[in-house]
Amino acid sequence: MIAITAFISPYRADRQRARDAAHGAFREIYIEADLATCEQRDPKGLYRKARRGEIDDFTGISAPYEVPEAAELVIDTTDSITTCVDRIIAYVEREFVVGAATVGSNHS
Repeated sequence: MIAITAFISPYRADRQRARDAAHGAFREIYIEADLATCEQRDPKGLYRKARRGEIDDFTGISAPYEVPEAAELVIDTTDSITTCVDRIIAYVEREFVVGAATVGSNHS
């Protein structure tokens, strides 16, 4: 079973704990987006609220984000969504084999 999850994990130590707990089954994919892009894509207005001081310890505004030092894959979100998704699918197909078939080989 492969699970792809999105965590708010701004600290390297937290990501390392997740990696350690997975006993070799953890792969870090860094979805690289600068702060301006994150603010632009924020449908809930959370960055605006954080800038006004309404949300404490908000990653990138009042709390740090530690960029991964050794992610297995980096996705540059200045590329199109299709390109980003295709790169993730290609990574999964290349890195994870289940039985005799490659995972995701039936995607369209």
